[in-house]
Amino acid sequence: MDTLKAILERRSIRKYTGEKIDRDKLVLLAKAGMAAPSSRDTRHFNFVIVDDEEIIKELAEGLPYAKFVLQAKHAIVVISDLSVAYGGFEIDYWLQDSCAAAQNILLAAKAQGLGSCWAGVHPREERVEHLRKVLGLPDNVRPICVISIGIATGEEKARDKFDPTHVFINKWGNLLK
Repeated sequence: MDTLKAILERRSIRKYTGEKIDRDKLVLLAKAGMAAPSSRDTRHFNFVIVDDEEIIKELAEGLPYAKFVLQAKHAIVVISDLSVAYGGFEIDYWLQDSCAAAQNILLAAKAQGLGSCWAGVHPREERVEHLRKVLGLPDNVRPICVISIGIATGEEKARDKFDPTHVFINKWGNLLK
């Protein structure tokens, strides 16, 4: 699938068949996440691939709006290592970098014919702490999101989300004609 087609057809999938996905495909998605840009090329993001059904159940218990991960049977947790991200600087872009990595995973999933959906973790402290406990995360890392990965049932279709009233030319208010 070409890149533009993957971008335009990608959507959040919440209905899955429950079929098993080969771990190599999940590793390829993590590789796509690692290809994302990062501030000062710190490459601070990390990924926890979850394909153990018991851990999936534990994750879902603390994510009230992500029960779809139970059907997907697989997840990738996007994490930032803040000890690397800050790198001695007062301000950093760890969150933006991590979100770029997450988007790469979502697009790569679509390109591989897989369904995916982003479930927010950061900045909800109760969700962050839940993931720390379930995944054994150290204090220096911050989970950003859990991305369900699975085989889509096909019920959810792509939609055209383009709205020209949100596009301006050269200055705010100069609408696209």
